[in-house]
Amino acid sequence: MKIAKIAFVLCTILISTSCSSKNKIKDEAKATTETVDQDLSKYETAYFASGCFWCVEAVFESVKGVKEVVSGYAGGTEKNPTYEQVGSGKSTHAEAVVVYYNPKEVSFATLVKVFFGSQDPTTLNRQGPDRGTQYRSIAFYKNKSEKKIITDYITKLTNDKIFSNKIVTEVTAFTTFYEAEGYHQDYEKKHPNNSYIKNVSVPRLNRFKSKFPDLLKKNAH
Repeated sequence: MKIAKIAFVLCTILISTSCSSKNKIKDEAKATTETVDQDLSKYETAYFASGCFWCVEAVFESVKGVKEVVSGYAGGTEKNPTYEQVGSGKSTHAEAVVVYYNPKEVSFATLVKVFFGSQDPTTLNRQGPDRGTQYRSIAFYKNKSEKKIITDYITKLTNDKIFSNKIVTEVTAFTTFYEAEGYHQDYEKKHPNNSYIKNVSVPRLNRFKSKFPDLLKKNAH
């Protein structure tokens, strides 16, 4: 009987610290339903997916030269997907972000370095406690130059044996990005007491910061 109770408690903890529990905090976030409303036309864009977009957004927003990061969905075929579809794994999309950056301050190659350095690219359809194709690792490219930068970096990581297992990140041509619902934007920043943020997102961000202090904005240290 005690074993069953322990198993139940462990399961409850895992669920509460899983990105898939985000639909449960929808009411909590109703006060933050605004979407990004600023002129970002002068910035370059890069698209990545590597698990929960709350985590990925926070990582890239800490990087020098990055103006804005928006959470959303990409990599699938469904038009105008919702979080209910993507988060439940009922779509072909992954949780993703678009990074608006100034190429005079940070290069696409550096963003690729950030992408691989802030996740485990060897776990198939999984990142931390989050499992499913919606959490798969994808590096999107918009042209041949970006594709080469990504594939060359994967080759370097492989040759240097940075990871014990094979890198399974998808290298995919970018097609369409769908912005996520407003309550997902800047979620880590606005909800620091959320259990997932405290137990998963913040530790992931801090691990990245400790590895790449030279890439951080002054106020991100």
